[in-house]
Amino acid sequence: MWAASCLASCCAACACNACQSVVSGISRRSARIAYCGLFALSLIVAWILREVAAPLMEKIPWINHFHQTPDREWFETDAVLRVSLGNFLFFSILALMMVGVKNQKDPRDSIHHGGWMMKIICWCLLVIFMFFLPNGIVSFYETISKFGSGLFLLVQVVLLLDFVHSWNDKWVGYDEQFWYIALLVVSLVCYVATFTFSGLLFYLFSPSGNDCGLNTFFILMTLIFVFVFAVVTLHPAVGGSILPASVISLYCMYLCYSGLASEPRDYACNGLHKHSKAVSTGRLTVGLLTTVLSVVYSAVRAGSSTTLLSPPSSPRAGAGKPLLPMDKADEHEEKEKAKPVSYSYSFFHIIFSLASMYSAMLLTGWSTSVGESGKLVDVGWASVWVRILTGWATAALFLWSMVAPILFPDREF
Repeated sequence: MWAASCLASCCAACACNACQSVVSGISRRSARIAYCGLFALSLIVAWILREVAAPLMEKIPWINHFHQTPDREWFETDAVLRVSLGNFLFFSILALMMVGVKNQKDPRDSIHHGGWMMKIICWCLLVIFMFFLPNGIVSFYETISKFGSGLFLLVQVVLLLDFVHSWNDKWVGYDEQFWYIALLVVSLVCYVATFTFSGLLFYLFSPSGNDCGLNTFFILMTLIFVFVFAVVTLHPAVGGSILPASVISLYCMYLCYSGLASEPRDYACNGLHKHSKAVSTGRLTVGLLTTVLSVVYSAVRAGSSTTLLSPPSSPRAGAGKPLLPMDKADEHEEKEKAKPVSYSYSFFHIIFSLASMYSAMLLTGWSTSVGESGKLVDVGWASVWVRILTGWATAALFLWSMVAPILFPDREF
């Protein structure tokens, strides 16, 4: 017994030392990756609790205070929502704390990049505390998570549009024949993939012998958007490049597929329904991986060259120069004192807050899963319409980005 206690103490000490080593190794440049790792950890914890915490939660009186105990799926959903709520509060608090940080001498800059042991402890305490909250608060969070998830998807669209236009401008800026050919090749590949994708969608989600008018409508609407993108982009008044149109076309077709694939497995027009049990774990893994990659992309883009996401004092936003020159010592001291931050810390944490809501909806099937659907990720009619509407919003935003400079020539977009 004494030997076992000593062994347990040694293991705990080694674990603490390992954690301290990892935390101390987080530098200023790797802080954003560390936040992404913490978010990924929250997804893993939510996934594990969804699978194993239901029997324990059934015995907690302030959670299971019903006259008749709900189904197991209810407790699985509740566990995911409580972990998500703790994650949401953690990043929301950080977002509020970082509002107005303009230079690296701000004390809050060191909070954003350091103090990782304390942050991890606070995160753990917040997640644990969520399991002591009444069900009403969790139910309210579940409701607002649907709106927050939609907002997260719209942020993804805006960042994608910004990335595609920046990509096009960079290659066109080289003004060499090789890069123009590269633009043409990439655009053709995207269009070929888009139309091949559409054929696959007709095959899987509009099978003969079934009335699948809704699925056909979704696919045809996406193809119409693809045609409109090309027409508007190539119009002489717009004079745009075909690369952004082709990439957005492929992305809209992917969103259409993602929406149709989220249809209930017992729906006759869903060609994936025969594989519902076989692919449940795989779809869950892919869904979580996609979410993590999306958040990492958003977080990295938050520090990119776009002025939309950069604070007013950042170098990319165009800081002014002093009217009177200073000597070198004063100038060096002033630079060190007011070195601007390269991205908005507050927006960076808001991305994770919204992603916490979105990941909860993925893991719970947008909180509409019942029975077998509860074992699958991102399944249900709510998920279908969110994906389809996101595709339509993507189309609207892209078209607006094309025609807005013509309608409002005096404004910068």
